[in-house]
Amino acid sequence: MSEDQTHQSILILGGGCFGLATAFELAQKGYKNVTILEKDVDVPSRFSAAYDLNKVIRAEYADDFYTQLALDAIRKWQSDPLYAPYYHQTGFLNVTSGKAAQNTKGAVESYFQSLQKNPAFNGQTTRVNSSQEIKKLVPKFTGPLTGFKGYHNKLAGYGHSANALRAVYEQCVKLGVKFHLGKKDGEVDTLLYASSREGTKCIGARTRGGSIHTADKTIVALGADAANLLPRVGKQMTGRAWGVAHIQLTDEEAVDLKGIPVTNVRDLAFFFEPDLKTKKLKFCHMGGAFTNYSFTKDGLSLPFPELSDSQFMPLEDETHIRQLLREVFPQLADRPLIDQHLCWFADTDDSDFIIDYVPDTDGTLVVLSGDSGHGFKMMPIFGQFVHKLLVEERQDQRKWQWKGGKAKAAAVWRSSESQELASVPRAKL
Repeated sequence: MSEDQTHQSILILGGGCFGLATAFELAQKGYKNVTILEKDVDVPSRFSAAYDLNKVIRAEYADDFYTQLALDAIRKWQSDPLYAPYYHQTGFLNVTSGKAAQNTKGAVESYFQSLQKNPAFNGQTTRVNSSQEIKKLVPKFTGPLTGFKGYHNKLAGYGHSANALRAVYEQCVKLGVKFHLGKKDGEVDTLLYASSREGTKCIGARTRGGSIHTADKTIVALGADAANLLPRVGKQMTGRAWGVAHIQLTDEEAVDLKGIPVTNVRDLAFFFEPDLKTKKLKFCHMGGAFTNYSFTKDGLSLPFPELSDSQFMPLEDETHIRQLLREVFPQLADRPLIDQHLCWFADTDDSDFIIDYVPDTDGTLVVLSGDSGHGFKMMPIFGQFVHKLLVEERQDQRKWQWKGGKAKAAAVWRSSESQELASVPRAKL
């Protein structure tokens, strides 16, 4: 890499997982002028999908390309002093209930088979074919587990995502990355362009408060909100949301459930061991997710503009979580579901990331999007993908290239269709 590249000014829009990972990598590589604009008043940003107690870190994929990347990331989670404090290798129990649709059961089986083909998982996986086998593995599950079957993977767990983001942010500050936070100084109103002999160039961005930030390269890392600023990316990415909720445990209950594996009952919901600081037990029903076309413009599905607008959960998600509780933790089945909110993510139909230059901008505008619900686990290595793109000035990985439209084939994990938020009832708080 030439010295000139490290002196290029880099403007990153968005201080979430992808934005922070990129800034940290570039700063480590010697880039002297890296700036992040973030509309929240602090980092970790509450607008980031990774602003959360925990995110699953596992390497099960139908596509071995992502399995290998996830394994690389897990090694960093295990060994890198920056990330290791926030990684908890509790294992991953991936099952379906007896009432699951056949395609859902088939998806879990395909994940298990993918692990059997990879030597990294030798001795790490076990089939569980009955409630008795699951209870032997996890005695804390006190419910009937009716028809539960699947597998257990020891080489997996979760990351405390908000704390990991905060740690990377602090390292970025130490390395000289500049941050402008808040709606006035950090929320982008528009991208700025200029004409040249080579065509249109992006020269930076203007904030809501009118501040202008110019840069040699501008990187859009705004997650599900990327299409709000760059509508063209909405042709290949959809803003979708899953409902998230928590149960408040007592001190004794939290300690009692410490150490349980990340558990995904694929047709109902997934959950983690309790967070011992907050004593909260988190749940999420990962169905087809929800879109928001009705409240936005230009045929795009985008997050609600204010955080308060997303402080609810669809009734369907509550129904699935309650059923899960009756099957796994019946003693908690009637507890209030607190801290309900929508978790917005940038979804591509084939679950491939978007890491590429925006066409017709002469190599001045980059978009990082399409996390598709599996981006956080890649945080320790994600910046490498972006650095490679900047150095080589083109994206050779076809999966991550800018595409003109939606994928023709859906990823294997998708078990149902998305629903429009305006048409579904909400859970009662």
